[in-house]
Amino acid sequence: MPLGTLDRDPPPFFRQGPSALSKLAVCSALALCLMVADARFKVMQPLRVALAAVLYPAQWLAMRPVLWTQGIAQYFSSLSSAQAAQIDAQLKRSILSQRANQVEHLSLENERLRKLLGLRGRLQAPGVAAQVIYDAADPYTRKVVIDKGLADRVALGSPVLDEFGVLGQVTRVYPMVSEVTLITDRDQAIPVLNTRTGARGVAFGDISTHADALELRYMAANSDVVAGDLLTTSGVDGVYPPGLTVARVEKIERRVDAVFARIYCVPLAMVSGAAHVVVLEPLGAQIPPRPEPVAPVAVGSRGAAK
Repeated sequence: MPLGTLDRDPPPFFRQGPSALSKLAVCSALALCLMVADARFKVMQPLRVALAAVLYPAQWLAMRPVLWTQGIAQYFSSLSSAQAAQIDAQLKRSILSQRANQVEHLSLENERLRKLLGLRGRLQAPGVAAQVIYDAADPYTRKVVIDKGLADRVALGSPVLDEFGVLGQVTRVYPMVSEVTLITDRDQAIPVLNTRTGARGVAFGDISTHADALELRYMAANSDVVAGDLLTTSGVDGVYPPGLTVARVEKIERRVDAVFARIYCVPLAMVSGAAHVVVLEPLGAQIPPRPEPVAPVAVGSRGAAK
């Protein structure tokens, strides 16, 4: 047999060196020492920094396709959104332009009719801006406190509204603050007008359906009221100026055995989250005082005035 073909390694019986268990124990101890040293003394931090610096170009190159894909998708999404917003804005602009022309025409026609009939114009109530500080302490009422009071010439009974509609009425006035009772309070009532039919009614605070609701009471069961009707102030109470938005009809219940229908409404004002409001001067302060009654003329026995 050629000498080159002989196995030069010693037989397993004569092999020398540490065993596999010893190697495992040494490597485990070394790994444990490295973990403890790194946790305590941060010995591996320079190595991490060096590896991060070396691997950063590869990471940067690997992230480029993902970022490019996201950028392209975001570009097309933004382009579609911008085009949709532009179309929506053009549509709203055309509608507002049409409404503006109608309002101008109606205002001119209204002014001519008032001049023709000799009627006075609508009362313009001055107002003062206020901020809601906190809710009232009574959990059984719907009241808030604003930061305006007698020092700001806030009068008792002043209407309070936000940018969406009537919010409530001032029921208590203090030197620096005032208490406002919301229209959803169960003891609060407000005369309203159905803008579709012109019928008047009275809306009361109602919490039977949900926390912030109104009920249009004392309307006949066959009255012309449908869901979606807009209710505004009628101005007949001498408190609220006419034409202020109040609520919208949500649900109507008509029963055969009931004379009146149950009409549930949703207030348009943010009765639960209003932060800034406007306090108007009561309408009664702008109406001229009622003329004094004329004393009856005394008539003599022959019918002649004395």
